[in-house]
Amino acid sequence: MCQRIAEGTRWSKCGHFQRHLVVAIVDCNSSKCTRSYLHSKSCRDPYCVQNFGPDIQKDIDTVKDDCFQCRAAAARRVPA
Repeated sequence: MCQRIAEGTRWSKCGHFQRHLVVAIVDCNSSKCTRSYLHSKSCRDPYCVQNFGPDIQKDIDTVKDDCFQCRAAAARRVPA
């Protein structure tokens, strides 16, 4: 299945990745993947892969903290 190359921020404490931009598509060269150039435009096979595979993550910066979602989850766990 084809994949997107995504640039974004890596949050070093929790390890999560925040995508900012998709910069390229990696073609899987499969005739059974609807995202590939080798897939026939006239194909009606319902079993062909319809979605992209997991993003290839390219870190363009790193923040030495937890991401926003992890910080919010930690704040909800703290008793009032």
